[in-house]
Amino acid sequence: MGKHTITELLKTNIQITALTRQGSNLSVPNGVSIKEVDYDDISSITTALEGQDFLMITLSVITPPGVHSNLVQAAAKAGIKYIMPNAYGFDFHNKALISDIDVASRFSEYSSEIERLGMSHFSLVCSFWYEWSLGIGVLYGIDIKERKATFFDDGTTRINTSTWQQCGRAVAKILSLPIDGEGETLESWKNKSFYISSFRVNQREMLDSVHRVMGTEDKDWEISYEPTKKRYIQAVEDMKTGDRNAFAKAMYARVFFPDGSGDYESRRGLNNEILDLPTEELDEATKRTVDLVESGWNPFGQ
Repeated sequence: MGKHTITELLKTNIQITALTRQGSNLSVPNGVSIKEVDYDDISSITTALEGQDFLMITLSVITPPGVHSNLVQAAAKAGIKYIMPNAYGFDFHNKALISDIDVASRFSEYSSEIERLGMSHFSLVCSFWYEWSLGIGVLYGIDIKERKATFFDDGTTRINTSTWQQCGRAVAKILSLPIDGEGETLESWKNKSFYISSFRVNQREMLDSVHRVMGTEDKDWEISYEPTKKRYIQAVEDMKTGDRNAFAKAMYARVFFPDGSGDYESRRGLNNEILDLPTEELDEATKRTVDLVESGWNPFGQ
């Protein structure tokens, strides 16, 4: 999120500062300032945030839980007005999903702390990143490298999914809204979520897109089927044994349940138009993913 958001923010006149841990070799484009902080030291973070208006938090899911709170507390001390918490993905306002995916409860904790400390927040419901999820074969069930596909149920359950570029554009558009006044403003959206999406698509359509990009057909692939509920239940059991990959497998399987949990566009609508987000081409996004996989891409180094 950080890399692609910076790319879009650089197209605006917004001043950008990147926080990084002490001793990091973080590289950023020209026009972006870097400040090293100690994430365990609130005073260190506070000093770095002074003079800023908005804090966007992008942390790995394996980051120690106290880091997010330290950032929020430091932001309050530094006089930050708005925060985008570390919550990007499926609809974390969906009570059914929250009850089945434990990590979703973090959003409520994040937003409550931000409001309690006198600040406002904006969150981005963008569902899963398309390139990431398609590129890691087990997540969307389509293994480009091995040419194997596992359809969840019958492969026709539609979910929303967003490209990295669309997510970055959305953040830049949000921060380009006027603070107050008539119409869509930051103040009118404070403590609310923006729902965006690149595609409302199912696995069958994803595989068809891969075929068009790669010049393959179903007969060139090994295709199997697995019930989503079975996949979810097995992944939950695997989590108990310490399987680090099981959490993601369970989360994705749950969003693909045929109850429409992953299709918030049909249930709630999108805010793409408000943010003037472009209509994207599925095959273009798929080609970017195929190129990444064929280049030997390391998804955990992106």
